[in-house]
Amino acid sequence: MEITKSERLAFDFVTRDDIDLLFAMDSSPLVMKHITKGVTPKRETYEETFFGRLETYADQDKGWGLWKVTRVDDNQFLGWVLVRPMDFYSDQPQWRNLELGWRFNEFAWGQGYATEAAKQVALALSHRDDIDSFCAIAALDNSGSINIMKKLGMNFVKQYTHNDPLGEIDVVYYEMPKTALPA
Repeated sequence: MEITKSERLAFDFVTRDDIDLLFAMDSSPLVMKHITKGVTPKRETYEETFFGRLETYADQDKGWGLWKVTRVDDNQFLGWVLVRPMDFYSDQPQWRNLELGWRFNEFAWGQGYATEAAKQVALALSHRDDIDSFCAIAALDNSGSINIMKKLGMNFVKQYTHNDPLGEIDVVYYEMPKTALPA
């Protein structure tokens, strides 16, 4: 699967060759504020931990994994968009409900890149017959991500404690049918 360029953004499937870009972004306490409470990773374990986790669900043919986002005009790495079945790490993954997530460098915040990127990825995936809906979660105080969910057309469903291999976190959950994507 490929993601078509948007007006400002280009997309590539993340591989281990992207480790330096990802580590540099995740080394920012502000970028990691809502993910690890600002704790940044150690380089010695980052690649195996990060890619070990990613490789459990990455499948480029299905569009699952991380999609690297760069600016079209200068190829500057901005961040990534995640795609995987919701509740992937549980006993009951939601195979037809894809979780979208995003992480962007600080310099890219507030410019609409994350919304544009997530929308472009969702639009590419929405043509698949094996998908019914898209969803996203965010920490309760992550207003930036919550605003992106709303801009994508997602609706609030619930607040709950999300269990993940990295720990538990109180989150809000938003969802929308794939047919509700804004044009």
